[in-house]
Amino acid sequence: MIDQGHTHLFLVRIASELATKARGTRRRFQQRLGRNLRDALASAGLDGRVEVKWSHLLVEAPAPDAAQHLASVFGVSSVSRIEARLPLDLDEIVRTGEVLWAGRVAGGSFAVRARTTGACPFSSRDVKIRLGAALNRHATVDLDDPDLAVTVDVRDGEALLYSEKIPGVGGLPMGVEGRAVCLISGGFDSAVAAWLLLKRGVALDYVFCNLSGEAYERAVVSVAKVLADAWSCGDRPKMHVVDFGEPVAELKRTVQPKYWQVVLKRLMYRAAEQVAAEIGAHAIVTGESVGQVSSQTLANLRAIDGAATLPVLRPLVGLDKQEIIRRAEGIGTAVLSQHIREYCAILPDRPVTHARPEAAADEESRIDLSALERSVVDRKVIDLRALQAVDLVQPYIFATTVPETAAVFDCRDESHYREWHYPGAVRRDVDDLAAHFRQLDKARAYVLYCPFGVQSAYLAEVMQREGYEAYSFKGGTRALMAYARERARSG
Repeated sequence: MIDQGHTHLFLVRIASELATKARGTRRRFQQRLGRNLRDALASAGLDGRVEVKWSHLLVEAPAPDAAQHLASVFGVSSVSRIEARLPLDLDEIVRTGEVLWAGRVAGGSFAVRARTTGACPFSSRDVKIRLGAALNRHATVDLDDPDLAVTVDVRDGEALLYSEKIPGVGGLPMGVEGRAVCLISGGFDSAVAAWLLLKRGVALDYVFCNLSGEAYERAVVSVAKVLADAWSCGDRPKMHVVDFGEPVAELKRTVQPKYWQVVLKRLMYRAAEQVAAEIGAHAIVTGESVGQVSSQTLANLRAIDGAATLPVLRPLVGLDKQEIIRRAEGIGTAVLSQHIREYCAILPDRPVTHARPEAAADEESRIDLSALERSVVDRKVIDLRALQAVDLVQPYIFATTVPETAAVFDCRDESHYREWHYPGAVRRDVDDLAAHFRQLDKARAYVLYCPFGVQSAYLAEVMQREGYEAYSFKGGTRALMAYARERARSG
């Protein structure tokens, strides 16, 4: 039977590591792989069927590009689209192979690969000789570097013919090793750390300790959504957003400045562990790499570890920044992470670089941890795969207050600006600001307003995508005037 393009059949090979497992473990892993492949097809809008066999899986799907979706599922070694599925009749195999490939190899070079397993009336050598002779009438044999390598794969009493092999990502089927929580910041490091644990079969939820408002949250959610949509088939990962405003204020009030960063990390570990306890996770994953920043010296990592009772997994511990960025580019998170600036509410002039565990614990003991516990209890939980594109825009674009340190831009015309403007606001023409906002300081927050909040919302979104903390005041000028009056009365 030659595929006619209505339903496409794919041969999915399991990662070699699965073949080394004990029989019961391998069966469990392959069943999980089948489930994850079904979810990959469904997520791509494809109605497919997955058949789990001992050495491979067969997948039927209505689109030829399904192979790319299947190859990105952890536990897959490679994928081939089957061009013909035939009984074990060597004459028919040769005839069909010539029909399929004569035109494609004409005037070029080819090689025939063959593999037979189980009972078969002919050998792989027979296939190579007979099919090779048929195609040799149209092209030249080149076993080392052919223009096209064609394969006849005999499995389970049938012959599968194909001419391409798409590499898979390998690893273990996601979910077979249980669940962990990953502390995510949106930068290159934590996203790559998460991906590496997903590849080892660990399902992840994400804990985001927010130090800088909704624009930062939106940027981090966007990174986590790539990990959820592209790399977490078979799971529904959640992102737990913990407002760290109150814990940071308590930290700054009670802890020596040089210990701020170390103690902040300890608080983040505690937040992650509290979430992990609620969802039954077995470990904490971080993107820390030895020596990358002051809080990640070997001594400081030891001092931070004392805050956690769960294992802390650091898959990037021996990688440098360029290695991490290259991996992020392959994963698909780099383009988002590069626009996320490092937000930190605490930047002491001379942070401790070799903290003793006892000293770090003593500094942390001065903090009232009830503030942290409240923040975790009150956290926002986001179903990442349920998010739509509009969900990543609207909730994070609009502001209903003006932060004290924010720069305010009035995007109306000159006459309206002279008539009334928010105290301290600077008038900026929309087109001019759109063309030149990249000259602005990314360390500041920006609130924009226009008559109805439409143009300023568009511009705030553009700025956010470039890594700026920018908002449009919700409701436009009228709402901002009411806010200003209320603020004046209460102030």
